Amino acid sequence: MVSLNQVEGFYKYSTIMPKKEVGKVTHWYDKIGVAVVKLSGALKVGDSVKIGHGKVEFDDIVSSMQIDHKAVASGKKGAEVAVKISQKAKEGSTIYIEK
Repeated sequence: MVSLNQVEGFYKYSTIMPKKEVGKVTHWYDKIGVAVVKLSGALKVGDSVKIGHGKVEFDDIVSSMQIDHKAVASGKKGAEVAVKISQKAKEGSTIYIEK
């Protein structure tokens, strides 16, 4: 999918990747950089994700994941997982996976 954006009088094309919501942040542990996420879809370690809250959005990669303090490679819909990410994710932030 391609969109046309006007920037300072010039037009540029940008690619927009479709994204799918896979969960919501229910808690953030600031000191260790871990978000607790209630999954509404499947998520796995290594997935490229977008994390958004209001107008703030950033890209990240899921570097590790735990369920009940045990490392796992993936989480299924309905699970509550702890994921390590590089930037702060506020409670209520939405996690999207790029298709």
